[in-house]
Amino acid sequence: MSSASWVSLQEAAGTVSRETFDRLVAFEEMFQKWNRRINLVAPSTLGHVWERHILDSAQLARIEPLATRWVDLGSGGGFPGLILAFLLAERDGASIDLVESNRKKASFLQSVVGQFNLPARVVARRIDDSYEHVAAPQIVTARALASLSSLLDLSAPWLTTGTRGLFHKGRDYRAEVEESAHRWAFDLVEHPSMTDPLGVILELSDLRPV
Repeated sequence: MSSASWVSLQEAAGTVSRETFDRLVAFEEMFQKWNRRINLVAPSTLGHVWERHILDSAQLARIEPLATRWVDLGSGGGFPGLILAFLLAERDGASIDLVESNRKKASFLQSVVGQFNLPARVVARRIDDSYEHVAAPQIVTARALASLSSLLDLSAPWLTTGTRGLFHKGRDYRAEVEESAHRWAFDLVEHPSMTDPLGVILELSDLRPV
């Protein structure tokens, strides 16, 4: 049973309309149906989709309340990319590209985008084959995709040209930051996760090779 509430969504994401909340509740139901056919998230988290996935994704909108051009790498089950698309629908001219090479997951993403008429575009390609297909974003995101060092390698074409990164990380994030520093220099802001007491959102900018 969903534990969705409008209050919890606004606590995570900032001001959100009742209409967007209702659409996200409908999305959660659609997600559960699709997940019975293709594995979108770990089975152990299915009873907590609202907290573990939707709210965890939505908090990025509070960190970047004005950005309108986003790209999400390895979008998979839609976290954070699809959730951001629902929230970006309330920002004039905002959009997000969802990069996902798995055909079944890309089909799921496209179905949600079409069903809810979201300001999102599915780029069904490998990340390293997507650069020329994504208009210059202000923000690049990724969640549960790869180590920070690998994320920086994958997103370098954007992060070295003024884009900022928002990456979900868990309790071992400091070790990942240290490892990344062997190859990359960057400005870093750590935002405590609002949904995981041990997690953070790493905001990276001004990426440059060491």
